[in-house]
Amino acid sequence: MLYNNTMSNKIIECVPNFSEGRDMSIIQQITSAIESVEGAKLLNVDPGKGTNRTVVTFVGNEEQVVEAAFQAIKKAAELIDMRKHTGAHPRFGATDVCPFIPIANATMEDCIACAKKLGERVGKELNIPVYLYEYAASAAHRKNLANVRAGEYEGIAQKISTPDWQPDYGPAKFNELSGNIAIGARDFLIAYNVNLNTTSTRRANSVAFDVREQGRKIKNDKGEEVVQPGSCKSVKGIGWYIPEYKIAQVSMNLTNINTTPVHIAFDECVKSAHQRGMRVTGSELIGLIPLQAMLDAGKYFLEKQQRSTGVSQDDLIHLAIKSMGLDELAPFEPRKRIIEYLLEDAADYTLVNMNLWAFANETASESPAPGGGSIAAYIGALGVSLGTMVANLSSHKKGWDERWKEFSDYAEKGQRIKDELLKLVDEDTRAFNKIMDAFSLPKTTDAEKAARTATIQAATKYAIEVPLKVMELSLQSFDVIKPMAEIGNPNSVSDAGVGALCARSAVYGAYLNVKINASGYKDTAYVQQTLVHANSLLQKAIVLENEVLQTVEQKING
Repeated sequence: MLYNNTMSNKIIECVPNFSEGRDMSIIQQITSAIESVEGAKLLNVDPGKGTNRTVVTFVGNEEQVVEAAFQAIKKAAELIDMRKHTGAHPRFGATDVCPFIPIANATMEDCIACAKKLGERVGKELNIPVYLYEYAASAAHRKNLANVRAGEYEGIAQKISTPDWQPDYGPAKFNELSGNIAIGARDFLIAYNVNLNTTSTRRANSVAFDVREQGRKIKNDKGEEVVQPGSCKSVKGIGWYIPEYKIAQVSMNLTNINTTPVHIAFDECVKSAHQRGMRVTGSELIGLIPLQAMLDAGKYFLEKQQRSTGVSQDDLIHLAIKSMGLDELAPFEPRKRIIEYLLEDAADYTLVNMNLWAFANETASESPAPGGGSIAAYIGALGVSLGTMVANLSSHKKGWDERWKEFSDYAEKGQRIKDELLKLVDEDTRAFNKIMDAFSLPKTTDAEKAARTATIQAATKYAIEVPLKVMELSLQSFDVIKPMAEIGNPNSVSDAGVGALCARSAVYGAYLNVKINASGYKDTAYVQQTLVHANSLLQKAIVLENEVLQTVEQKING
């Protein structure tokens, strides 16, 4: 990924679950303990009254997440009395589970190390029995959280005294106030509930058993008890009743969304419920979800309608929310529930978040940035957007129904190019600012002079790479614009022509920026190679623009 974002550093996610979902003062004290740790970023707090459980999500590097988790566990131990706890969700401790998940530039080994470091400290300083689970598990029978938590809080006193269930850290003694805690390292997991138009836990369980991987136990023709697997791999599920909403739900953990995405789990519940005389009315996401999962869901439901999937991210997300009823029980705010949006620094996209008036005024101001490079990227985004528009209009054109997928593929490619170019609008300005910052570095000593020169050269190279990427992407946009001029909706052929003009201008504008920035770079071999490549891109763009415009003129002139 060429452009900057907050995920350029190592990021680990921590998702502790606390056995309190009703008293907001307790929840706020726990989350405040997390926020007190510098560098730890609180992303989401999701309390549930019926389950009497709160799922908290925060991120940071290894030291930050371990420290924030410890402070949260410590605060929960002070405030939550497990002797008084009741709730629909299985639980055995005040902080019930505390998993670490690799998000960016982090490995599972990093997360295992976090789990062990935290577990040792919790056991030693807080005297809470700690069990390691999933990838951090110390034994095979402890890998599955359900096994670790079996018997729940009420069964701890008996279970903890057996040889197989000695804790990994902390005393092998029942902590009556705080219970136990499971600390682990796992892949990204989505906690997801599907709402049914019934109040019956038994009927909700019947759907859960149809869907979850472990299925249900049945007797075969010989009267032997065997397992009948469910329809979805990497899905765990149970049914429960939520008094708060007066409905039963299928509560699922999707442990590998590449194997079973959210939309497939939802549709399988729809299918099972229908067969059993029930109806799915919506669903509920607990915690956060990756952006791609929402985009894939939106595309899935568009494909079922045989409509173009080449629409904006916002449109795909909106369709996913409505198709799965994610807003049935409470508003679903993408900016607060999608992990990439929460990690995104708004300052990274200062320009593209401006309205047209503000962007033009900023460009026209006495400041040297944004300049030609940012404008070239924006022109390129506009050009491919026009080609994408023609593709979507063609996909929905009356009489062309059988060609919807052909045009949808073009539109989807156009959306990808458009999004990348929009990010480069701000990235070009950041590249310029990096050079300015480098020139302001001290140059008193020989060491400072050498460091300053190296920083200037690194920033200059980056200022070459950004407009070069604009050139490459803008040239790629002809893969959408040219066929749309040739085979797209004839009523929109002039739009394809304007798109070609924009695309060629973007390539040429970015080319000028490559050249001027290359003049300050000392690696002559790199400069020569880059300029040859850039000139080749420009010549191709000029040829393609002419070909598109000839097609447009011919169609307009009849």
